[in-house]
Amino acid sequence: MTAESMTLFQNAAFLLISVLTVATLYMIVSPLLEGDKLKKRMNSVANARESLKQSRKEELNKNTGLRSNQKGFSKNFVDRFSLEKLLEASDIKDKLAQAGMRGQQPIYTFYLFRLIMPIVLTVLGIVFFVVLNVREWSLAQNIFVTLCLTLTGLYLPGIYVKNVAGKRLAAITPVFPDALDLLLICVESGMSVELAFGRVAEEMAESSVELAEEFSLTTAELSYLSSRRVAYENFARRNDHPGIKAVSTALIQAERYGTPLGDTLRTMANENRQMRVMQAEKKAASLPAKLTVPMILFFLPVLFIVILTPAAMRLGSALG
Repeated sequence: MTAESMTLFQNAAFLLISVLTVATLYMIVSPLLEGDKLKKRMNSVANARESLKQSRKEELNKNTGLRSNQKGFSKNFVDRFSLEKLLEASDIKDKLAQAGMRGQQPIYTFYLFRLIMPIVLTVLGIVFFVVLNVREWSLAQNIFVTLCLTLTGLYLPGIYVKNVAGKRLAAITPVFPDALDLLLICVESGMSVELAFGRVAEEMAESSVELAEEFSLTTAELSYLSSRRVAYENFARRNDHPGIKAVSTALIQAERYGTPLGDTLRTMANENRQMRVMQAEKKAASLPAKLTVPMILFFLPVLFIVILTPAAMRLGSALG
C-alpha cells in the first residue's frame, strides 16, 4: 500500500470516527434539550382551562360589552377575503379538535393553507411540466398533471388533519378502558364527577398524554360550564371514538334521569374492554391474508431454490 493510499485511508477513518462521535453526542444531548413534553402538554391544558374560565366570565358578563381582540396575520387575512365562506369545510372545528388543535387560530391557519397550497402546487406544475416539460410529455398530459397537483393542494390540509387525528385516536384507544376503570373506582369511592375526571387525568398522564389532556379539559368544562351535558357532548365531539361517545351518552342519561353512575360506568367499562379484545382479534385474523403476498414473493422462491438446486446440480452432473 502506497503512502498516498495510506493517507487517504487514515483521513476516511478519521472522518468516519468524527461523524460517529458527533452522532453519539447528539443522541445523548438531544433528549436533554427537548425538555419535558408532558409538562408542556399539561401546561397547555392549564392554559385551555384558563381560557374556558375566561369564556365563562364573558358569558356571565356579556352585558358589559367585554370582547376578546384576537390579532394575527392568518386571522386578518381570512377575515379580509372571507375564506371561511369561499373555502368552507364541513365540521372543520370538530376535526381540528380531534387532531388536538383547539381554538380559533388553527381554523384560520387551516383556511390559509387551503388557499396557499393549491396556488403553490399549480405554479410548480406550470413551471416544471408546462414550461420546462421535464418529462417530455404532451401538452394535454402536462395540463392534466398540473390540475391533479391543484386538486392535491386543495385537499392536502384536510388529509393532514385527518392523519393527525387518526394517530391521536390510535394513541387513545388502547388505554381508554383502563381510564374508564379508574373513573369507576373514583366514582364508587365517593368522589364527585369533577374530582374523578381530574384524578383520572393525573393517573393517565404517563400512559397517554392525549387522553389525560382530554380528561383535564372535561374537568375544566364540568367546573366552569353552565351544564354538564355540554361538557359531556364536547368530550364526545373532540374524540371520534365509539367508546367515548357511548360513555358520554350514558353520562348524559345518568345526569338527566338520575340513574346510578357506578352501574353505568361498570357496563361501559366492560363493553370497552370487549371492544379492545375484538379489535385485537380482528388484527390477528387479518394477519394470514396480509402475509400471503410476502410469502409468495419472498419465501416461496427461496424455498424452491433451496429444494431444487441440489437436484438440478445432480441432474446436470449425471447428464454431463
